[in-house]
Amino acid sequence: IRIRAFPVTPNGSIMPLFSVIIPVHNRPVPLRRAIESVLAQSFRDYELLVIDDGSTDETGEVARSFPAVRYIRQERRGVSAARNRGAAESGAPYLAFLDSDDEWLSGKLAAQRDLIEREPRFRIHQTDEIWIRRGRRVNPGNRHRKPEGDIFIPSLDLCLVSPSAVVIDRSLFERSGGFDERLEVCEDYDLWLRIALDEMVGLVDEKLVVKHGGHGDQLSRLHWGMDRFRVYAVMKLLRDRAEDMSAARLDAARRAVLSRCVILGQGARKRGNNGLVAVLETVMRAIYDEDYSSTAFEILAEA
Repeated sequence: IRIRAFPVTPNGSIMPLFSVIIPVHNRPVPLRRAIESVLAQSFRDYELLVIDDGSTDETGEVARSFPAVRYIRQERRGVSAARNRGAAESGAPYLAFLDSDDEWLSGKLAAQRDLIEREPRFRIHQTDEIWIRRGRRVNPGNRHRKPEGDIFIPSLDLCLVSPSAVVIDRSLFERSGGFDERLEVCEDYDLWLRIALDEMVGLVDEKLVVKHGGHGDQLSRLHWGMDRFRVYAVMKLLRDRAEDMSAARLDAARRAVLSRCVILGQGARKRGNNGLVAVLETVMRAIYDEDYSSTAFEILAEA
């Protein structure tokens, strides 16, 4: 029998198992749906925080209309900063994130509580999800199928962990440094890569998250050349952790950078963006020379 150690708050009350964190900016209608999906959970041992990232509409009013919500407002700093703020303001041993345009099915937290008790070796895990694009359900391709275990190498090609599906041990999140606040997009790709270098990732193979996409205010639709953020993420990891990588992982990371630089370079030349071409050539030279000390890649994180 496993006995859970219950952390306590400064006033002596027992801390819940999960801190649920919803970052939001100007999404009052989807936010209501997201909050209601959390409040409908069959497992009730959680606290719910909404981090309002500088909304200028009625988003704050929607959040404050729910007594169970702890509402925190900050000046506009981006989704990474909002999630990090939520983690810093919360106290439960496990963090569960939910994007404001997504929703959970009622058994989501219960299933992840069960995995925590059944497989304590997984300090980060996620559920499967249902995809909705422009109001219609779509089926993800095989390449998007969520893996379990050592996911580092396949995660170099595309992001295989969904923020709205993940639960992560607080200590692991804090040790990782959280989300990179320089990134407005691909911040999840960056964090999961850093974590997957050392950690096995668990999976609840049930579709317990409804992920809504295709709408105009998705951050991924507001930025050109998304691969430049991924190159930044991998180069940062090579700079910080290359010596800790196996030969196979190092080779896969180098190939991921080179292939993306080639594609980005082709687009940059067509647009006459010589500055970007020069940065990409510097990055590729670092890969060929196996010298990851240059910081030239950091400009790629600029929106």
